[in-house]
Formats: sequence, C-alpha cells, structure tokens
Amino acid sequence: MKQLLTAALAAALGTASAADLRIYPSFTEVREPVRATGTTLTVTLPEAAWAGLIPGTLDLDGLPFTSAVQRQDPNWLASLEGKTVFLKRGAEATQPVTLIRARDLLVRDAQGRYLTARYEDLSFDVAPPVNPLSPTQTLTFTLPQAGAGTLAYLTRGVTWAPRYTLRASNQGAQLSALADIRNGTDLAYDVKTTELYAGDVEVRGQPVPAPAALYSNRAEAADTATTAAPTINSQGELRGLYRYALSAPFTLPANSVVTLPFLAPRLTQFERYAGLNTYFTPQNTSGTLSRFYRLKADERLPGGLITVREEGRLVGQTNIPETAQGGQIEFSLGNDPDVRYTRAVQTVSSERNAQGNPVKTTYRVTYTFESSKDRAVRAEVTEIVGGRRIVIDAAPARQNQARAELRVDVPAGGKVTRSFTVAVDNS
Repeated sequence: MKQLLTAALAAALGTASAADLRIYPSFTEVREPVRATGTTLTVTLPEAAWAGLIPGTLDLDGLPFTSAVQRQDPNWLASLEGKTVFLKRGAEATQPVTLIRARDLLVRDAQGRYLTARYEDLSFDVAPPVNPLSPTQTLTFTLPQAGAGTLAYLTRGVTWAPRYTLRASNQGAQLSALADIRNGTDLAYDVKTTELYAGDVEVRGQPVPAPAALYSNRAEAADTATTAAPTINSQGELRGLYRYALSAPFTLPANSVVTLPFLAPRLTQFERYAGLNTYFTPQNTSGTLSRFYRLKADERLPGGLITVREEGRLVGQTNIPETAQGGQIEFSLGNDPDVRYTRAVQTVSSERNAQGNPVKTTYRVTYTFESSKDRAVRAEVTEIVGGRRIVIDAAPARQNQARAELRVDVPAGGKVTRSFTVAVDNS
C-alpha cells in the first residue's frame, strides 16, 4: 500500500512556516523542504498562501513525480458536521444543536427544526483554528519512489523594496538605505535562508486576489525580539540582477513589514544645482528653475524611494532608478522660486527653398538668470533640439537630435546672462 506523507506548510494560519525565501521586488519564490517515505506526497497549503500564489509556478524540485492533483478541501467546520455545537439565540441561553451543513451553517435544534446560524453565535467544545471558515488547497504528488525534495512556488504576497535617505548639509552629504520586507498574507514564515534580488524580473501569471494586507511597523515578532537581527550582505551580480543575502534566520510575521539596515554607500560625487530640462522652441519663455541633485556612489544601488533631508529637515522625496557602481543619478525635488530665468530667442538667419518654406534657420538663445538667494547657486539648462542636421555653437553637426547646454554660477542676489546659437537644417 502506498504510504501517505502530509507535509503541511502551515497546520493553521498564524503558525510560522519554515521555508527559504528568494524575494524579488514584486514577488517571492518560497522554497519548502519536503520528504516522502512512500510513493505519495500530499502538501496542504492554507488559503492565505494559495491566494497569493502565481498559477503555474508550483513545482517539486529534486523529487521526480509522475502526476500531481490539486483539489480544494473543506474548511474546519466540515469536520463537525453531524456533531453537537452550541448556539446562542438572542437573549436566550446557549443551547446544543447539531451542525448539519458547514457550507451555510445549517443546524438542527432539539425539536428537530432546521435553521441557518451565524458563525459568531456558535461555540464549540474544541478550540477552532484561525480562519475556520477558510478552505485549504491540497496538492497530491504521485512519485516513482520515496525521497526528499523542495516544494517551490511564486507568490505576490511577499515583496521587498529599498528606501534611501540622503542627508545633506553645508559640510557634505551621506547616503544610507533600509530594506523593507513586506508580508501581505495571513501566513507567517520562519525563514531559514533569505536572498534579496533587485532588477527587472517579469513573471507572467497573476494570482487570485489576496485579502488586503494590514501592515505592521514592528521589525520583529514579540517572541523573536531578543534574537539578533540579521544583516544584509551583497552577493554580487547575477545576469543583470543585484543579489543580497541575510546573514541569519528570522521570522517574517503575517501581515507585517520587517525593516533592516541595508546599504551605506560612500558618495564619490555630490552636487546641488538649479536646473531646467526642456525642448527647444523659437518662442520666448520664462519661469523658475527646479531644485536638482546629482550624485554618484561607490557601489551599485537598486532602484527605490529616496528621502532628502537638508540640515535634518525633509526637503523632498522621489524615486531613483537602478544604478551601476559609479553611475550618475540626477533627480529634481520641485521648483526653486528663488532662481528665475528669462529666455529670449532671436532669429539670426533663415534660408528658404523654392516653395518659400524655411529649410535652414539659425537662432540665438539668450538666458538671463536671476537669484534672490543669499549664496551663490549653480544654474544648469539643457535643451533638446530636433532636426535633420543641428549645429550648437561651434560644435560638430549632429543628426536628428542634439543637446544645448548652459552651465553658470549665479552670485548671491545677482543676475547672469548667457547665450548659445542653434542652427537647424532640414534641407
């Protein structure tokens, strides 16, 4: 006779499931060790795990099987059908009734009358599990022989994201990062080994919608509060992905966010400036520049939210992209009303074809920058110019697109004027 081994990832919701996690920005690969002593292996997944599971990703790694059958098992109440439970009816005393049908809570009283009860009005001789009305999903593998393997599946219920803090002052700037590991399911994980991956990884399947997560800001569960928190160590690059590993096991509670110190890269470049990125137009314009930051770090940075603090005060938040070691990051935190510009465009020359249409036009663009700050500020303007052939000042001609750039230091409370020429040839 075939032997049956039930490997429950969680006997009840709220009981931590021992597993290895490979956590990506939008999903996680859960890897659970299993062992079959015979030719049948039955794995029971609680509904909390199944709800976030990406269809088509369940696999048995390292243990060959000839078939797998998935089915939904009845909830805990189904095991009480035909047995006595206790019903409270209004202000009356609790009375024993027989549970006839768990699906719609049909019961029969001592007089033989049938009625539909509410779950909150029922009580039992045994303690019910968490979410006793939720069914479970069972996966039964038929094996050619006994052995050990790993049950693996992808879930959208567990994700991670880095978040950075740039602390700047007149003395310089520092960049630090935290890693938020989110568990949006009702299933806790007792994690043995954890790997974090950053990069562009797509999976096609979409899970059945899971219940809305109620995130906790606790870093650890109460029963693990005395355990030393793991550290996050870089494991290098893996085919374009950034790979990190946690140094020790930890518990990822249900409906929680575990936050750990992540990176503390050294900045090799840091600049503040007032900037404008725009497209060339022959029309006159004016406005204010924006508050820009430019930086480089001595290690690779996964994409994530960055919070900027100046002199300890919050001045803005934005998102930065994934950046290679030494790569340049530029971002804006909104308008700087103290640095204004006026842009005037003059047509220097214009050549027309036989039909009278302009084919080559040369413009002179003049920017006047005015600052009301009590310190000097760098102003930078970049204009994207389109055309078949473009010449910016005396630079070599470019085709299709060119960049006109101005870099100037504006003194405290001062005004500066700078110009460049643009020749656009569409002949």
